[in-house]
Amino acid sequence: MIINRRIQTLDEFTIQQMRDFPHATGELAGLLRDIGLAAKRVNVEVNKAGLVDILGDAGSINVQGEEVKKLDVYANNQFVGVLQHGISCAGIGSEELDDILVFDDPVSNNSKYVCLFDPLDGSSNIDVNVSIGTIFSVFRRVSELGKPATQEDFLQQGNKQVAAGYVIYGSSTMLVYATRRGVNGFTLDPSIGEYTLSHPNITCPDKGKMYSVNHGNFFQYDEPVKKYITACQKKDKTNGGPYTQRYIGSMVADVHRNLIKGGIFMYPGTTDKPKGKLRLLYECNPFAFIVERAGGLATNGKIRILDVQPTELHQRTPFFIGSKGMMEELESHLTEK
Repeated sequence: MIINRRIQTLDEFTIQQMRDFPHATGELAGLLRDIGLAAKRVNVEVNKAGLVDILGDAGSINVQGEEVKKLDVYANNQFVGVLQHGISCAGIGSEELDDILVFDDPVSNNSKYVCLFDPLDGSSNIDVNVSIGTIFSVFRRVSELGKPATQEDFLQQGNKQVAAGYVIYGSSTMLVYATRRGVNGFTLDPSIGEYTLSHPNITCPDKGKMYSVNHGNFFQYDEPVKKYITACQKKDKTNGGPYTQRYIGSMVADVHRNLIKGGIFMYPGTTDKPKGKLRLLYECNPFAFIVERAGGLATNGKIRILDVQPTELHQRTPFFIGSKGMMEELESHLTEK
């Protein structure tokens, strides 16, 4: 990975990218800037969350049956507000909303893109000051331009994404996004209030030394998964092991670390939840797109995540993602007879 020492803002970078495509309208670049703006607003509240009445539960349950945190609600409102008042998005799907939200006005109806969000991933960690993040996904509409977006626009296979990314609110705030041209990371410079290119052309190492999984569920996993986890702990040092377990419980933080340093993240199905816990549209598809663009792999244990055809907005799936070499080791265990 190359660390960039020349300051280039997100806006400058997207404009430069457009120059390579003479027929580009700039709509996707505008959409990414809008997402960056909403994330800046969320970042401000995350940074002062201990000083204001924004920590803790909001007193409601989302469509997933999970307690909604106050900052979850705030983050969702920020992304909805910024995109609804922009000109580049026809509608959104959010983990916090029961159904899609269509921006039915003349400008939005002519927008080419729809977005899906997990406004604040890892929100159970808000109250203990652990890194959290935002995950987003962008699709080109399949419905007719000039008319309101439809659910069909959102229920597309992940391989149809035109862009995906995440923002991690940690020791620094970083926006990472991928298009079919590659993956680039931008760190928020608080002195100028701009995202600056800090990690150009991110490539996921082929191997790593870390695996991320919730060991508390070990005895609920399928036998092939348990065998792979055991192999991670027992690997001979001549083959790069044993691996070190690192599990934050905030998916953005876990996958970001493995993307940069190499590693594998696993959230398998369990006997209690055979379909898994993570959401295909809001979490798994975006990360699968990003990591694959960086040279890694992502699967549900049977097929490539990006080839799964969604059937519902809040569909869940088992999820395995990481460095190519480590994922191939995992798949050898999953297919073992």
